[in-house]
Amino acid sequence: MAIGVWISLFAYFALMIGIGLYAMRTSTSTSEDYVLGGRTLSPKVAALSAGASDMSGWLLLGLPGAMFVSGLGSAWIGIGLFVGAFFNWLLVAPRLREQTVHYGNAITIPAFLANRFPTRAMSLKTVSAIVIVIFFAVYTASGLVAGGKLFESAFSGLVNVGGLSDYATGIIITLGVVLVYTVVGGFLAVSLTDFVQGCIMMLALIIMPAVVLFGEGGGGFSQATQTLNEVDPTLLSWTEGLTFIGWLSAVTWGLGYFGQPHIIVRFMAIRHLKDVPTARNIGMGWMAISLIGAISLGIFGRAYAIRNGLEIQDPETIFIILAELLFHPLVTGFLFAALLAAVMSTISSQLLVASSSLTEDIYRLFLNKQASEKQTVTVGRICVVLVGLIAAIIASDPESQVLGLVSNAWAGFGAAFGPLILLSLMWPRTNGAGAIAGMVVGALTVIIWIALGWNGEFMGGPGIYEIIPGFIASFIAIMVVSSMTADAGEYQRIES
Repeated sequence: MAIGVWISLFAYFALMIGIGLYAMRTSTSTSEDYVLGGRTLSPKVAALSAGASDMSGWLLLGLPGAMFVSGLGSAWIGIGLFVGAFFNWLLVAPRLREQTVHYGNAITIPAFLANRFPTRAMSLKTVSAIVIVIFFAVYTASGLVAGGKLFESAFSGLVNVGGLSDYATGIIITLGVVLVYTVVGGFLAVSLTDFVQGCIMMLALIIMPAVVLFGEGGGGFSQATQTLNEVDPTLLSWTEGLTFIGWLSAVTWGLGYFGQPHIIVRFMAIRHLKDVPTARNIGMGWMAISLIGAISLGIFGRAYAIRNGLEIQDPETIFIILAELLFHPLVTGFLFAALLAAVMSTISSQLLVASSSLTEDIYRLFLNKQASEKQTVTVGRICVVLVGLIAAIIASDPESQVLGLVSNAWAGFGAAFGPLILLSLMWPRTNGAGAIAGMVVGALTVIIWIALGWNGEFMGGPGIYEIIPGFIASFIAIMVVSSMTADAGEYQRIES
């Protein structure tokens, strides 16, 4: 491995740790600082932090891999996500920023739900914290799988530690760097690193498809189109070979946005309500560029591989292979840093949200109600490490697929929290009993659907993506139970 790759990677690692140390000195004195950055995020930091923590390793591995295998039909996932993200910014962001302050200055999603529905406060805090920790352990594992795949593919035999496999070593290094800046710097460190990482990811997804298409061995759009048509004409079709169920399962990924704690917590941290529209425009622009880049990389990367006789054993590594093949080592290192940025930005956000739930909604609720701010921050740091270790155990199987793990966790959060967040913000009649019913029904529906194998290979296969039944069941449960039980007067009107 050329020294230039290591130079770029070490520069990236040093920058991330440096940001963590800076944040530790400026915003970790109280639990609100550590968990929510004191609600001081600027629009651009909030926007790119939400985007980078959202996209994770699936943007550079999972989505291009799906495009590589099945062509433009897989792009419906990206389209569904784009639409879902837009409505998340439009419907949830301003209301959540306003109402989390209004309802007792809540700094976590479970705390907001408990304050919004005081008649079921204890149950909501407990159940939502459990759901967050379970699904985030799986979600974080998907990021570690991506980090393991990078080191296994790009650094074979070069970073072996203590006789461990390259895959295991990659997991350890990825988790280690994330833990350093997350533990010491908290939410501000995570958000600032997300901003830098979001910029790196976007640049990589502009550079890579352009070189694949127009660099040596590319041949441009016409040659790529001709090559793909010769292999399989359906690769360039948006609908051919895609069943209605497959299409529906793809576009409904967007439903998950309303219930992703690591994304919507950014809305809570924006410094002013009036900054939300600016952040939305920045975030949607970043997302459009990044998704187009990832889709182009997967589809045109396959054309490049065919034209140049490349054998791609794992389609999810197409980004890694092309980064090594087409670029100067310093640029290759930058592109690997982009992949790690996608992975680390999401892992750090998820670890912090899971930690904050364990600390604020379990430790302070059951173990030490009189905990000082210093004790709370310390316990939060310990919980970050514990959740990270659990995720590493889940990710230890090298056969794990990034997109599969992400899809399961995404559906779990989307079904458990999505309908509840929407209705708690927008339907005054929602009550505590309905909230509990919706969360439990949504989470259990997803878990049972997966356990019974009814999700199947939803892209073109017979299965239905588990977020669809989970979201619908949760929505119905909240409305039915809330309508059939007494209105406890929990809704507080906010005067404009």
